[in-house]
Amino acid sequence: MTAQTVTATYQVTGMSCAHCEGSVSSEISEIPGVSSVKAVASTGEVTVLSAAPLDEDAVRAATDEAGFELAGKV
Repeated sequence: MTAQTVTATYQVTGMSCAHCEGSVSSEISEIPGVSSVKAVASTGEVTVLSAAPLDEDAVRAATDEAGFELAGKV
């Protein structure tokens, strides 16, 4: 069985520490189909692995829920 994985990188503004990274990662991880999230506060980049392309509105809502702003895809 081969599973396809989609990788998307987003720019998130406002992250400044490991706690910020954890908050963003936790919220985005709750989107159905997401298998991995890596947030890097120093660059503002969030890399998401998922089973299918994600709806950017869902990613934006999760980022907002964490208290940050999604600037868009990188």
